[in-house]
Amino acid sequence: MRRVRLIIPAAAAALVLGACGSEGIEVSEDDPLREGAVLFAERCSGCHTLTAAGSQGSANRSQRAQGPNFDQRKESYEDAIYAIANGGFSGAIMPQNIVVGDQAQAVARFLEEYSGKDVEE
Repeated sequence: MRRVRLIIPAAAAALVLGACGSEGIEVSEDDPLREGAVLFAERCSGCHTLTAAGSQGSANRSQRAQGPNFDQRKESYEDAIYAIANGGFSGAIMPQNIVVGDQAQAVARFLEEYSGKDVEE
């Protein structure tokens, strides 16, 4: 009986923690950039905010490991590819090559299109 009491709280905690940083992808299923949104949600949402990907990863700005809020920062394809390959621009925080090849290109295309939506020009 004691073992069951330990498993249930652990399972509940895993479900709650698994949902942290994600509110649901807003990119439609038929959008060609959907793959990039899914990859961003899976690999980047722990540290970056981007509403289109349903991520709120940079909500706690007091933590050094929180990445840029991409709702508030516009990214070009070239800059995104560079950051993915090199671990961001400041180094030592973002993992290098968190996605590679076609997946890196999909994330970069998605970022170029959907980042910066809260930026006023």
